[in-house]
Amino acid sequence: MCRSVKLSTGGFIMSTNTVERSVEACALDAATLCEAFQISAATHPERVAVRTSGDAVVLTWAQYAEQVRRTAAGLVALGVRRGDVVALMLTNRPEFLWVDAAAMHLGATTLGVYTTFAQEQVDYVLRDAGAVVAVTEKAFVSTLLQARKGCPRLVHLVSVDGGQGMLSLEDVDTAGDPGFDLSASWPTVDQHDVVSLVYTSGTTGPPKGVQLTHAGVIANARALHEAIPAYRAGFSAVCYLPLAHIAARVLEHYFGLLLGGTLTCCPDLNDLGATLVETRPSWLFGPPRMWEKLQASVTAAVTVESGDQLQEAIETGLRLVRAQQAGEQPSAALVADYARADALVLSGLRARLGLDRIETAAVGAAPVPSEVIEFFWALGVPLCELYGMSEVLISTVNPIDRVKIGTVGVPVTGVEVRVAEDGEVLMRGPSVMLGYLNQPEKTAATIDAHGWLHSGDIGELDGDGYLRITDRKKEMIINIGGHNMSPANIEARLKTSSPLIGQAVCIGDTRPFNVALLVLDPDAARAFAVQHGLDGCSVSALTRQRCVLDEVAAGVARANTQLSLPEQIQRWTLLNSEWLPGGVELTPTMKLQRRPIATKYENEIRALYQ
Repeated sequence: MCRSVKLSTGGFIMSTNTVERSVEACALDAATLCEAFQISAATHPERVAVRTSGDAVVLTWAQYAEQVRRTAAGLVALGVRRGDVVALMLTNRPEFLWVDAAAMHLGATTLGVYTTFAQEQVDYVLRDAGAVVAVTEKAFVSTLLQARKGCPRLVHLVSVDGGQGMLSLEDVDTAGDPGFDLSASWPTVDQHDVVSLVYTSGTTGPPKGVQLTHAGVIANARALHEAIPAYRAGFSAVCYLPLAHIAARVLEHYFGLLLGGTLTCCPDLNDLGATLVETRPSWLFGPPRMWEKLQASVTAAVTVESGDQLQEAIETGLRLVRAQQAGEQPSAALVADYARADALVLSGLRARLGLDRIETAAVGAAPVPSEVIEFFWALGVPLCELYGMSEVLISTVNPIDRVKIGTVGVPVTGVEVRVAEDGEVLMRGPSVMLGYLNQPEKTAATIDAHGWLHSGDIGELDGDGYLRITDRKKEMIINIGGHNMSPANIEARLKTSSPLIGQAVCIGDTRPFNVALLVLDPDAARAFAVQHGLDGCSVSALTRQRCVLDEVAAGVARANTQLSLPEQIQRWTLLNSEWLPGGVELTPTMKLQRRPIATKYENEIRALYQ
């Protein structure tokens, strides 16, 4: 049975009904992703499977299946066999999807390589994985040519758009046997075969290759099909996060194969807003920073447009969601006020953002301030926090009809969650990874003899079984007075204290007091500049403007009122830089890289303590 949950026009009154699982969803019963792909392609051949913005590329499921067959034949001609590793260093483009699917149909394992990796990191993951073929695009050809020098197994380099010294993908397809029978290949793939290697982003030390099996991915898909209303047959999504990362690879690409979804590839994060408006997806996942930037853009619009009506509508929504989260029954007047605000203002705003068809939105991968989730519920966007890791996929989800903001939800079907005596969150279930490639010691240190995966996160379970993540086990701040503090909690307070604060890093371990490195949010900063007569002033120049510094100072002061005395920020500096995903400071999914930050800004930190 599938559960269907819908947000009512009243805003937050939910209704739940059950329907028979359609024949379109029977791919969830497949043993492998190859079998699921074939079921989806046969069930709805005319449905669009993959596209790009503006329909520059459009593939129906029938066309997708034929392209997978052609590329699989070409890979066989290159010598790819079951158990081989095919590396993909590509932006979010259709070729990534069909080459990945072609390789899995041969029983090969695919490896996504972050396009933001430094040369040394690319060299390491290709050598560690033992890749025999690498598929890339022109922008990264020189990186792979250099990497091949230290990777003896890497025989073939393929480019989808040209480049000296490379095979073209079209040449690979053409070299394949035109009569190649894919149906004789994919049934030999076993559910316990490794379908994908996902390398952790390596915030502390070299990346580790997480081995995901067909069975593990499908088990997680079945659980999320039950837990998330948007995960139904034919869902639509924008594929914009790096496909080397677990979120886009599994939650969009692999689940798309299982549910016959439609994916729109968005290779440039700067185009996400326009792509959302064009596609109006039914499902959207993003890390906290994506949602924070979206909130900042709405806040900026209110400021620039002097949108009193919009501000009042949002405040009405906030009153409603906060009443419900407090366990109160909203008054009839408040429900009516929100319904009116939704009809007159908020529905139009959702359409402007491309979020008017969202059935479920999700946030995860890093700590998210509760205020961000409240904001989107106030807008009428059902944003639910979930929790998972590359090593175990998605473990907990907030049920959309009983969300507890501030928690990451309850365990999904088949996954057990418990908290160890030291507060560490442990998980066990069918989606747990096979292990880290070539690292049995680290595998044993992560998965104990009873099958429990040790997350490294600190958390607590409430009386209703909802999990709350409070910090990373190894990122706790212990100052010289012996006070234990969560930097993530402090940083969340700083970022919600002022729209100008886009990034915050709290420093204080083994030190007498806490200080912070702060970075402006570029969207909010530009709106602030317009409001204060500083049009045309660059974000860099704004960091030196007195009115900007005063607003940031006021924000830090507001954050400090919500923190204990040891937690409070005593000194801070506003950095003259912008932190981008995949740079020194942030992983591709915008998690803080604390050690590189501490090294890069050593002088600034030292100055704060002088």
